[in-house]
Amino acid sequence: MTTKIIHFMVNGRLEQAEFGSDCSAADVKDLFRAAAEVGPHHILKMYNTSGGVLNISPQLEANSQDSYYRLEVVASDLKSAGMPTELDNMESRLHHLESKVMEDVGKTPDILCELKSQVESFKKKLESVVHLSWMGLFKDGSEQQPAKIPPKPGSPQLSVQEERQQVRRKFFYISSLQVTEEVREHLKTPIFNNWQWEEAEMLVLLQVMFTDLDFLSAFHIELEVLQNFLFEVYCHYNSIPFHNFRHCFCVTQMMYGLIWLTDLRSKLSRIDVLIMLTSALCHDLDHPGYNNVYQINARTDLALRYNDISPLENHHCAVAFGILSKPECNILKNLTSEQYKQIRGGMIKCILATDMARHNEILNKFKVMQPVFDFTNKDHKEVLMKIMVKVSDISNEARPMEVAEPWLDCLLQEFFNQSDTEKLKGLPVAPFMDRDKVSKPSSQTNFIRFVLLPLFSELTKLFPCLEQHILEPVRRALEYYSDMERAAKEEEETRKT
Repeated sequence: MTTKIIHFMVNGRLEQAEFGSDCSAADVKDLFRAAAEVGPHHILKMYNTSGGVLNISPQLEANSQDSYYRLEVVASDLKSAGMPTELDNMESRLHHLESKVMEDVGKTPDILCELKSQVESFKKKLESVVHLSWMGLFKDGSEQQPAKIPPKPGSPQLSVQEERQQVRRKFFYISSLQVTEEVREHLKTPIFNNWQWEEAEMLVLLQVMFTDLDFLSAFHIELEVLQNFLFEVYCHYNSIPFHNFRHCFCVTQMMYGLIWLTDLRSKLSRIDVLIMLTSALCHDLDHPGYNNVYQINARTDLALRYNDISPLENHHCAVAFGILSKPECNILKNLTSEQYKQIRGGMIKCILATDMARHNEILNKFKVMQPVFDFTNKDHKEVLMKIMVKVSDISNEARPMEVAEPWLDCLLQEFFNQSDTEKLKGLPVAPFMDRDKVSKPSSQTNFIRFVLLPLFSELTKLFPCLEQHILEPVRRALEYYSDMERAAKEEEETRKT
């Protein structure tokens, strides 16, 4: 196992940290938090000798005592960001108003309760961060996941329905706020860090994608209908380790980025672009966390309903069009019947293409077409749209390692949950899902080598601009996990001797 030594200055002390190549980003951050003698919710920043901000991750470059980094505790605790006087004044006025109403009416009206709740929520968010950017949240690049504010002692846990309604209220409340140009541009790149955003904020960013691609005016989509549609999509993703709403957002965001990077808007019709983005959004709706092989072997209702033919993907399509059948959520309601038919048919094809059992079939078709690809050829465009959704679906390794690696942990957790259930029920267990047979690096090296690289390489031949954006990062990921796998084998051999 290869190790690296990092020298850094913290609190006036010159320290050093040593960690192996198999450390996760979270482990490295915990190491530096321990050196700074702070807790898990403290926000740290690392600077190089030139004052540039470094990403605290296993990819930090080793250095010497003469070129030490500087580690700074940006926020020493949840209360370190002071409250603006305007917020204190608002809270005081609300309290005064509540007292006055209580005298006259004898109870607090619902609207005042709602205002008090919003102020309290906003205060908690301010306490969690150093300063604010657009829609009230500073996104710190060194943090993978937003710190969760622990509930007050004795406070009841919210039900799923109550949590969703909280997200809905927050989404509608912040949806009218201006998203900065910087965030909009960053949203168009594969390096976008999904872990920094809450559900309501991700919904706002999805709204930005639809508006910035000019779908609302082109297809006469009312903003409120789009918001209802996005919220219903959110509600139909389950709280499972991997195939959840955050995954849905990541896939849609990657699709959005690819659309801009390849300038697809000038090569395909606007309807085709809408089909791809909406397919990415809906591609895993109501995923139960157990794959098609499990559905078929366990003879579930889904497998019986769809005759063992892509049961999950067929279900995702059905749920998507169930949402669109509601008038208040139907973003396609102002289209002609011919346009609706085209979008429905395109979405079904794109979502069904995400069944990995069809991977080689679709990739081989694209390989044949790619050298003579014609954007005016209907069959060629159809296969390309499937490829674009497939690439977006399995694109985590094209992202920076500190973004991608937590997703692998989530995926393995879902795999292990399935294999544990299969063992209990006496069903066949796939080796790549068996916690007793698979390791973190081994799960990725073969997947990257035999699935990702061939797929991404073919798409890059058609769009050479994507090499630096998705192909090179995947090659680096293969090298990273290969080194990790090699180190694990060497360690195993050493133990045996």
